Amino acid sequence: MLTKKKKIFILAGMVALLVVTGCLNLFLSGNKNENVPTANYNSSSFLTSYRTTKLETRQTMLNYYYSIVESSSDNEQITETNALISNLAGRMEQETVLEGMIMASGFEDCVVTSADDSYTVMVKSDNLTSDNVATILSILVKQTGVSATNVKISSV
Repeated sequence: MLTKKKKIFILAGMVALLVVTGCLNLFLSGNKNENVPTANYNSSSFLTSYRTTKLETRQTMLNYYYSIVESSSDNEQITETNALISNLAGRMEQETVLEGMIMASGFEDCVVTSADDSYTVMVKSDNLTSDNVATILSILVKQTGVSATNVKISSV
């Protein structure tokens, strides 16, 4: 049976894995002969790299959950793990829909991440105006019901 402490530990471990994977991905994918300043970093490359890292980490989490389901004989643990799988799949689908809606509103690219009742949106934009922020915020509030105070929007 997965206790609440174990679930929190697993989730914290997965988040730490996401951060480490992202850092390693950026470090190892860079040109080793040049030292590229962060200010000149291509935002499309960043968003693509971040999205790839996010998806790889989520797949690792799903694989871990599936291994629990396959190896466990405890029905309660299987039920709890299936609920975690369903929750994660739902979040992934919702993030994809939100990204599509934001890009349909005029942004070239974006990445949405969610955790509990908070959302982070990173959009490719040289000049993020208050109207742009209001548009993105409106999409998230209408689609998720989340409070505007639980949404962080940034440009890259």
